Amino acid sequence: MEKHRIFTTSFASVYPHYINKAERKGRTKTEVDEIILWLTGYTHQELKKIIENKKDFEAFFAEAPQLNPNVSKITGVICGYRIEEIEDKLMQKIRYLDKLVDELAKGKSMEKILRE
Repeated sequence: MEKHRIFTTSFASVYPHYINKAERKGRTKTEVDEIILWLTGYTHQELKKIIENKKDFEAFFAEAPQLNPNVSKITGVICGYRIEEIEDKLMQKIRYLDKLVDELAKGKSMEKILRE
């Protein structure tokens, strides 16, 4: 079966869209970065390298130090799909990130977004 196009899309090409979405709603790049670091376990320096090296989403998640243990608390619908029912694990991780950025743009507090 052929890979979904998003899997081979560079994270660096989508990252500015996450930031723009958040900033249009009065949120910050720092908050977007905090969400990404929380989800993946990357450090700021590691995230910067991933962006510079134009790693695709598949590598981005495959090389993530540790997916946050609270990801199972990320539920709901994104792009018409219920996150907890997405069978492809990579697609599910991508949708987790999409959902978190959506919540940020919708004005949720960082405490709620990060499931604290």
